[in-house]
Amino acid sequence: MTEQSRGIRPTNTGAVERATGRSWDTWITRLTDLGAAELRHAEIVPHIQRDLEDLGIENAGWWAQSITVGYEQHIGRRVPGQQADGTFSAGVGRTVTGTLDEALAGWQAAVHDRGDFAGRVVTGEPSVTSTPKWRYWRCTFADGTRVEVTIGESGPGKCRIAVAHNRLVDHDDVAVLKEFWRTVLADVTVAS
Repeated sequence: MTEQSRGIRPTNTGAVERATGRSWDTWITRLTDLGAAELRHAEIVPHIQRDLEDLGIENAGWWAQSITVGYEQHIGRRVPGQQADGTFSAGVGRTVTGTLDEALAGWQAAVHDRGDFAGRVVTGEPSVTSTPKWRYWRCTFADGTRVEVTIGESGPGKCRIAVAHNRLVDHDDVAVLKEFWRTVLADVTVAS
């Protein structure tokens, strides 16, 4: 199974070229000249961000991260979907009709009586926090992985529920957990 068939795509180098006005080969040359293969991710990003700021590129920090990740994939330091610390994340989302609090209540109802989270055991009680614009639900599992659910408005009377299962050690877990969390999201009902 290829990375793309699992829903994990490498960095979109075409988007980088369109946003920066530089070819991907030019970025590879710049990073090679910088000695980036010998540097950590956090050491590479500031150099690229300065280059992008000098070019007048908006969102220079975001594009610097994207270019750095693409380079790390190019040299084989990480595979698509892999975080800088070597772990993986499985993310899915769904838009529902309702308020932030209604969407949060729907999420909590969908997970409340669930004893099985794709074979993972929850440690402690999930936490819920909120801001005027966001609602968050988080829990940690005995295997050290963590789920973070972020709920935000996505339009009049609509909210987006985004689920991120983080700190996954095994790349093969990504597709399995995406499918699992999609089924949980399908169980979310919002009373308006």
